[in-house]
Order: sequence, then structure tokens, then C-alpha cells
Amino acid sequence: MTRQVRTSTGAAYDLGYHVVWCPKYRRPVLGGRVKDRLEELIRAKADEHGWEIVALEVMPDHVHLFVKPHPKNSPSYVANQFKGFTSHHLRAEFPHLRSQLPTLWSRSYFVATTGAVSADTVQRYIETQYERVPKGGGARAQVV
Repeated sequence: MTRQVRTSTGAAYDLGYHVVWCPKYRRPVLGGRVKDRLEELIRAKADEHGWEIVALEVMPDHVHLFVKPHPKNSPSYVANQFKGFTSHHLRAEFPHLRSQLPTLWSRSYFVATTGAVSADTVQRYIETQYERVPKGGGARAQVV
């Protein structure tokens, strides 16, 4: 995957979240028409916010989503937008989900940030700033 830096007023960013969540009690209820509708709803919510879906996989008992949101959107906001929106619509459209589960989704979720470089690379870059030669070729001032 090539790096795609997006811009907005006051920001340039390449940010991605890997989000995983599952139905209450990890019940395998995400198959057939429910799966198809869930995928549609997730894509609709992403479009509404202007978020890019890089990858989406709905398994019978959990959902994997790789999404690229705006940096103003926290990981918890992103996860809860998808979970709340899809729960509301799926439970309204599929009555068996209401009768099988007290709530569609578990309260928990997993989220990890993704990026083009590793944490170690960023740490080394920051720690070696004073060792770098400026682009203009001039000498850097000594910090005493």
C-alpha cells in the first residue's frame, strides 16, 4: 500500500485505524442478509463522515475494519459511530436480532493505529534530530 497523505485546513495526515468489534456474547449472527446489510451500513456511515474504508471483513462472530478517518475523529468516536449506527438499523430490520440478543454489539472493541512507519522508526527520527544537517547546508546552532 502506497502512502497517501491527505490534507485539510491546518493538517496533513496519513492516519488509519484497525477496528474490531463483535456481537454480544460473540454470537455468530453476522451471516447471510445480515452480513450484506451490515457491510452496506458501514460503508454508508464512512461516506457520511468522509472516511475511507481500506478493508472490511465481516465474520459470523466479529467485524474487522481498516478505516482512514480525519485526525479530529478519535478512535473511540469512530468505533462508536459504526457500532451505534449499525446496531440501530440492523435491529430494526432483522427482528431475530432483537429476540436473540439484549443488545447487538458487545460494549468493548479493539482499535490500533496504523501508519507508514513503525514506532521505532519515529523514535529514532526524533532522537537524532540534532545529528541531522539542515537542508540549506548550513551548520546547526549548538544548544548549550
